[in-house]
Amino acid sequence: MARGGRCAVIGSLTAPTAARRRCENARVTPLPPRPTPFVPALRDGVAASRVGVGDGRFPSVLAFLVARFPAVADWPERLTRGDVLDARGHPLAAQARVATGDLLWYWRDPPPEPRVPFELALLHRDEHLVVVDKPHFLPAIPAGRHLRETALVRLRAELGIATLAPIHRLDRETAGVLVFSVRPPDRGAYHALLRDRAVHKVYEAIAPWRDDLAFPLVARHRLEQPERDGFMQVRVVAGEPNAEARVGLVERLGDRLARYRLEPLTGRTHQLRVQMNALGLPIVGDRIYPALWPEPAPGAAPDWSRPLQLLAREIAFTDPVTGEARRFTSRRALALTAGLPG
Repeated sequence: MARGGRCAVIGSLTAPTAARRRCENARVTPLPPRPTPFVPALRDGVAASRVGVGDGRFPSVLAFLVARFPAVADWPERLTRGDVLDARGHPLAAQARVATGDLLWYWRDPPPEPRVPFELALLHRDEHLVVVDKPHFLPAIPAGRHLRETALVRLRAELGIATLAPIHRLDRETAGVLVFSVRPPDRGAYHALLRDRAVHKVYEAIAPWRDDLAFPLVARHRLEQPERDGFMQVRVVAGEPNAEARVGLVERLGDRLARYRLEPLTGRTHQLRVQMNALGLPIVGDRIYPALWPEPAPGAAPDWSRPLQLLAREIAFTDPVTGEARRFTSRRALALTAGLPG
């Protein structure tokens, strides 16, 4: 009655006062709050994964999981341990029934990862943002064989904030400033900054010295990434430029090298590494553009003494949530700890 029918009539200005007040009170009665969806707690900083049942023809939870993830052999053990939960957080038995639309939670069980022997440094923390100084060799987010040894999982474990998510990308090989959003409702506003190119980024790099280039200069190239599984190399191709960066000289470093200031005006995968290589200034330590040192065998630890000489020095923007002028600066310094190839 509060949302239509007779209430709409007696709630008019011509209705008796008492009746109109009763109807107005009914109309503004708040709806009961929607229940908060269950999200499992972190385990050593690792968030649970979820999978929806798109087809309920399976006779049991175990049958569904085996069909959905055929490469995983230990679903019976996980179910016995209570490591598979329903949408309300209750452990599921192997023979429990599933129906179309059901939601299941589970934790990944990856093989052990070698420890990256460098630590994150906390630069800033408030209710909206967490900012860290990421070391070389540490991936920003889980991907492929990297899960626990990532900046995101380490931070979730140390700070206990399950909702952390990075608002921009930083390569595993690149060190420096990495910004995380704390609150999911804020995330879209921060991502819009990147989309609208409203973030100013400054990088530093050590690369060969060339006396035939006049600095500062603006590099403009067209970059494309071939569709090849597992192959990350981006290439410069002919066509309208889609990548732009300012390159300035900071200082000479002996006869062969120099320190450069890089300001990307666009944000494409491996952009600075590709563009510096295209200028004849391959960044020292880069294994892809070009391959200066051989890639270690799968499972082998990298050569920690030869990091990519690329540092995300600074990031600045007007905070879309608080309106503050934000500027975060890395405290790290590029340093050649091993000799150059050749």
